Amino acid sequence: MSGRRKTAVLTEKTMEALIRLCGVSAVVFVFGIFFFVFREGYDLLPRLDYREFFTSIEWYPTSQNRVRYGILALLAGTFSVTVLAMLLAVPFGLGAAIYVSEFCPPKRRETLKVIIELLAAIPSVVWGFIGLTVMNPLIIYLFRVPIGLNVLNGGIILALMSVPIIVSIAEDALKAVPDTYREAALALGATRWQTVYRVLLPAARNGLLAAVLLGVGRAIGETMAVLMATGHAVHIPTSVFDSVRTLTATVAAEMGEAPVHSDHYKVLFVIGILLFTLTFLVNLIADLTVRGIRNK
Repeated sequence: MSGRRKTAVLTEKTMEALIRLCGVSAVVFVFGIFFFVFREGYDLLPRLDYREFFTSIEWYPTSQNRVRYGILALLAGTFSVTVLAMLLAVPFGLGAAIYVSEFCPPKRRETLKVIIELLAAIPSVVWGFIGLTVMNPLIIYLFRVPIGLNVLNGGIILALMSVPIIVSIAEDALKAVPDTYREAALALGATRWQTVYRVLLPAARNGLLAAVLLGVGRAIGETMAVLMATGHAVHIPTSVFDSVRTLTATVAAEMGEAPVHSDHYKVLFVIGILLFTLTFLVNLIADLTVRGIRNK
């Protein structure tokens, strides 16, 4: 028995070490990615005109007369598409999660969950082709605009890409609420909708917030779909029918053409640093918000 006990203890310690290693490796990988991106772009940071970088809409990285690195239009394009996508995705995603979790019959629930997982598995380039070949002529026909590759097209495509993530995580958060909460609400005479609105949503708000923020992260970091669906024009949008260019699409489109270690090459990595920072801030705000909710 002593030999078996020693083996069991050794196995348990080995598994604990492996689990701890997996947890630490995630942190190491994140810092490794940031180090790689920062290493490629840090040489340009002291020489960069930050006022022009953040306030100018002139993006001419290969100009023969005067090179200009203004990303204001790229920031505006990124945020306009992301905001529109979230305005569409969050209500539909949370509504679908509530339906699947609380109102859907068991057989239909399993079918819908499989369909939602299949939507999440569609490659972004396929969504880009849908935006290019389906949404583009449809927007032109419905709204009588000269081109359908615009903020509206990109927002709809990003919303469709974000909804499966929001639905899956939000549904898990609602399912994690103990059944005693539902039973207590029903015992007090609450309807099913009152139970959802007054009991389940407040109890699951941490998970619902995480679902929404993961959807935001997906929208900000998406590349190929927005590259193909937004028109790729350096322009500050004044309506949803204007073509725009996002930060991620700029990196994807120009990285292959920029000479290695040139200023053009390095400024694309500076944009990568900016995207990394934006993602970090989104996660930090989410963490602080969840902690604030828990303290209340």
